[in-house]
Amino acid sequence: MTSPIRTSVLDAVSELLRTTPWGAVTMAGIAGVAGVSRQTVYNEFGSRQALAQEYVLREVNRFLGEVEQAVLAHASDPHAAITAAFRVFLDTTADHPLVKSIERHDELFGLVTVNGEPVLHAATAFLTGLILRTWPDVDPAAVGLLAESVTRLGISHVILPSGPAELTARAMAELMAPFITLHTGIAPGGD
Repeated sequence: MTSPIRTSVLDAVSELLRTTPWGAVTMAGIAGVAGVSRQTVYNEFGSRQALAQEYVLREVNRFLGEVEQAVLAHASDPHAAITAAFRVFLDTTADHPLVKSIERHDELFGLVTVNGEPVLHAATAFLTGLILRTWPDVDPAAVGLLAESVTRLGISHVILPSGPAELTARAMAELMAPFITLHTGIAPGGD
């Protein structure tokens, strides 16, 4: 569980990113918004890079919480679940301070792309677990491939959107429909 100080500092990062690119955000500025000393921020996180990494992972976990709700709401239809999951993910991230910072090709960009292993692994593990809990008869090896592919596609569409979230979500579900049908035995739109 995250301490109240860590939560306050991470919330301060989010608040600052609404108006300031990450490159211009200072530890002192974060501390001021969080109501703690600069040294407290360093004591809690160790470095600016570690703080950024924890902030990115926290926000990714928040996005995944929304995805989980969408999947569970459509548990009887995996095709509808993946459409809903992509839609909520794209909608949730659209105006998020982290994503806006990434769009400016900020330092945070690297934490979800070229240095994005922690994000990729965390999201893939989360989605693998969610899929196996929701559809337990699916082959775990197939689930790992699907979870990693969905994660990579999600990141790609957040960084470089190709159209409205609704259309992108439907396109991603259509692309994955044969794979989903093969591994769940459930055709699009039914059991």
